[in-house]
Amino acid sequence: MQIVQTYGKRKTAIARATVVEGNGRVRINKRPVEVIEPEMARMKMMEPLALAGDLARKIDIEVNVSGGGVMGQAEAVRTAIGRGLVEFTKDLKLRDLFLEYDKIIIKSDVRRKETKKYGGHGARAKRQKSYR
Repeated sequence: MQIVQTYGKRKTAIARATVVEGNGRVRINKRPVEVIEPEMARMKMMEPLALAGDLARKIDIEVNVSGGGVMGQAEAVRTAIGRGLVEFTKDLKLRDLFLEYDKIIIKSDVRRKETKKYGGHGARAKRQKSYR
């Protein structure tokens, strides 16, 4: 039996996916993907499965995700699932389809939060100077 382990990252969220032969079950942190809320996050997670079509019904995916916020976790899961599907099937056409649709399904988004600097409230905002 073939087992493939992949990961996805987005901001501070890290998702680890295990892909095995099965009958189309997808679980995120031991919960079925169908009950994940909010709906936008669930739709993001399901994109690679929708693009893969019948291929997704032949495998089971178990994902553990931690860190970050709701959408960061959703995009990390999306990347982990996309990579897992490509690595499990070794299908270059599927990989090209994912890259054409959205590069982030295969390659993690490297953008991170810019650190706060002194003299202001955030990364770029500075206190206003007053002359009176």
